[in-house]
Amino acid sequence: MGKVVLITGASAGIGRACAEQLDRARWTVVGASRRGMSSGGWPGIVMDVDRDGSVRAGVAGVLEQHGSLDGLVACAGWALAGAVEQTPIAEAKDQFETNFWGAVRLVQAALPVMRAQGSGRIVLMSSMAGVIGLPFHAFYSATKFAMEGFGEALAYEVAPFGIDVTLVEPGNVRSGLFASGRRGAAPPEGNDPYRHAGRRAAAQMEKQETAGATPDAVAGVVQRVLEARHPPRRVTVGSFDERVGVLAKRLVPHRLFERTARGRLGV
Repeated sequence: MGKVVLITGASAGIGRACAEQLDRARWTVVGASRRGMSSGGWPGIVMDVDRDGSVRAGVAGVLEQHGSLDGLVACAGWALAGAVEQTPIAEAKDQFETNFWGAVRLVQAALPVMRAQGSGRIVLMSSMAGVIGLPFHAFYSATKFAMEGFGEALAYEVAPFGIDVTLVEPGNVRSGLFASGRRGAAPPEGNDPYRHAGRRAAAQMEKQETAGATPDAVAGVVQRVLEARHPPRRVTVGSFDERVGVLAKRLVPHRLFERTARGRLGV
């Protein structure tokens, strides 16, 4: 039996691609999602990462059945669209509940198992949107910025126990994440000050998502991270231009960077 990996968000997109990739690589895969779906090669379990009890029960079930938990891949998430001014706070909190707190719940449930083993690999699905903010997806970006800080701090804490943490940062991926995302609120009738910029940004994002990397490309990176002798703290997945953009954000003065980025972001 191969090493055991638990993947959330396994019913679609990047999570499903990771489950299929690791199953082919002879990992013992358990795919978790709200619907408990599976592609057939690996078992699916029902887990709602928004609920403490559901996450604890899911991890306990994996341990009971397999006796160990070698890898954790936190992919569950969705995208919330809309201008900050027009997005209800309740919707923004829902975004954090799944994208950020869902990963935190999963990590907290898995760490006692990994500490007892003296080993483990945690992969947190971040995003280039956790490095470069996306207009009209501010709360999605905020969850990924939070994930970046959480993952980095976590890595310091768990390294003495033989546990490695990696943040995977995809750029645009043909996963349907933004196309199937939720809009925070209907824009006001009449004069909407964000209408034109929002439409331009949405059209640009749809175009870039359609031309983005495949979920399989991200899954291949996840496999390499899980199997690496010395996994990186962060790894980007995307086009050359996207990866250069992440580097430029860290090196170029912000006014120059933002002036250059506006066209790509559609604003």
